[in-house]
Amino acid sequence: MKAEADPNLIVYFNGRYMPLAEARIGILTHALHYGTGVFEGIRAHWDERAQELFVLRPQEHFERWKRNCGILRIEVPLSCQELCEVALELMRRNSFRTNIYIRPIAYKCAERIGVAPDEQDAFAIVALPFGEYLHAEKGLHAGVSSWRRVEDNAIPARGKICGAYTNSALASDEARRRGFDEAILLDENGHVAEGATCNIFMARHGKLITPPVTDNVLEGITRDCVMTLAAGELGLEIVERSMDRSELYVCDELFFTGTAVGLAPVVRVDHRPVGDGAIGPLTRRLLQLYFDATRGRLPAYRRWLLGVYQGLPTCGQEAAGLVETSVA
Repeated sequence: MKAEADPNLIVYFNGRYMPLAEARIGILTHALHYGTGVFEGIRAHWDERAQELFVLRPQEHFERWKRNCGILRIEVPLSCQELCEVALELMRRNSFRTNIYIRPIAYKCAERIGVAPDEQDAFAIVALPFGEYLHAEKGLHAGVSSWRRVEDNAIPARGKICGAYTNSALASDEARRRGFDEAILLDENGHVAEGATCNIFMARHGKLITPPVTDNVLEGITRDCVMTLAAGELGLEIVERSMDRSELYVCDELFFTGTAVGLAPVVRVDHRPVGDGAIGPLTRRLLQLYFDATRGRLPAYRRWLLGVYQGLPTCGQEAAGLVETSVA
C-alpha cells in the first residue's frame, strides 16, 4: 500500500505541531544525501466495538528508536513517555477513527556537503491513516532475492537506519518486477534473513521457527508479539535458529510479521507452493489472535496497548506495570 498524506495533516516537526505542508527540510540536509537517519514504525488499530484507537506497544517502539539512534550518535531530547504523549496528541488533533501508522524519524540535519556527521540533529513524528501494507487475504507469493541482506558490520539491519533501506528497496523492486508480492533476503552465509520489510516465520515438524536476531534481522516487536501469542495461547515451541533457503520449499506454513504488515501469510515461494498452497491452520489461528490482541479483546495482552481517546494509562505507567489497562 502507498499511503498518500493529506497536506493538512497535523505533524510534529521542529518541536511544534503544524500542517504537513509546512514541515520541510532543505535539499542539502545531511540525511538526504548520506542516509544518516533512523526511523521507527508504530501501529494503532481502530476498534469499532470499543470506539477506541489502540496503539501497540508504543513505549517499546520509542525505546528501540532511541537506542537505534545511538548507533548514529543522534540524540532525541524527549523521553519515551513524552514521545508517547506527542504521538497520542497527533492522533487526537487529526481525529483519527481508522487504522494508523506512526512514523518517528530522527536525522542529521546540517545543510552542507561532506559525509562526516556532526552534532546537528533533528526529529519529527508523523501519524497517518494506513490500511494493509501487503494484500495477503489469499496469501502472498514471495521470491528469494538476488540481493543479500546487509551485514551488521556494514550497516546494522537491526537499527532501522534510513540508508540501509536501499537494500530493501532494491529487493522489493526486483521482487515486484519478477511478479512476486514480496522479497525474501538471504544473508551472506546463504541463510534466510527476513523479508524486505518484515521478519519471517515457518512452521515445520510442529514447531514455529524464525531466524535469530544475530542473522542480520530487525529485532521486531511484532515478531515478539507473535512469539508470545504462539507460545502462550497455542503452546507452540518457538525455535530461533538459522534457516536454509530450501526449508522455505518444504516447510508446512510460512508467514511474515512486521509493524506495517502485521501478520501476512505466504502460500508460494519461488513458484513453489508452501504446504498445500493455501493459508495454513496455524497461521489462521495466529492471525485471529493477533487481530484480537491488538484491538483490546484479549485481557491478558491489554498491557501491550495504549488507548488514544478513553484515558488509558500513560506509557510510563503501563510500562512499569502500575496500572491495569481497561477497555470501555
